[in-house]
Amino acid sequence: MLFPLILCALLAVACLVLLLARRRREEWLPVVDERGRTVGKAARRRCHGRSRLLHPVVHLHILGPRGEVYLQKRGKQKRLLPGKWDTAVGGHVSAGESIEEALKRESLEELGLTRLTARFLGSYLWENPRERELVYTFLCTSRDNIRVNPAEIEEARFWSRAEIETPANATHFTPNFLHEYALFLKRAPRDTKRGTDNRSPIQV
Repeated sequence: MLFPLILCALLAVACLVLLLARRRREEWLPVVDERGRTVGKAARRRCHGRSRLLHPVVHLHILGPRGEVYLQKRGKQKRLLPGKWDTAVGGHVSAGESIEEALKRESLEELGLTRLTARFLGSYLWENPRERELVYTFLCTSRDNIRVNPAEIEEARFWSRAEIETPANATHFTPNFLHEYALFLKRAPRDTKRGTDNRSPIQV
């Protein structure tokens, strides 16, 4: 009678250890209100599991000398919108991480940028059937050379504004990018050192 009890206890301990190890490995995201104030945290899989928990993300736009917009192509392995062209840099803010820290990390991971100055353009709510995001959008004003990470990005290139605004090309882009382009970039100054607000540039 004692052996089955010991075996059950060992199995329970093993399950607890596995659960704790999984929680340590799991990516945690801050949960925020619509003003960006942190109200908690949740696992990424829960934020993407139709929970409707609002969480922050960062986007960075890069413009060329004639106002072209640098975009990345989402990998075919992505569950959401594979193969669509999207913002140059985009990613989640991790729990305990500032917006600026997330922008620096994502820019390094995706494009290899180690020196970057960016100006905040604005924030907005974005919703799809999978998640709710509070998107913080930045415009790059100076940077070092782009070194695309093939593990993160399938392809990347500059698109002219004429290409982006051609109706026949609309299906090439993510709905989020098209919304953001109309909101911030369509009438953005070609001189990237001039922002759309009076905040100081962020050095990342």
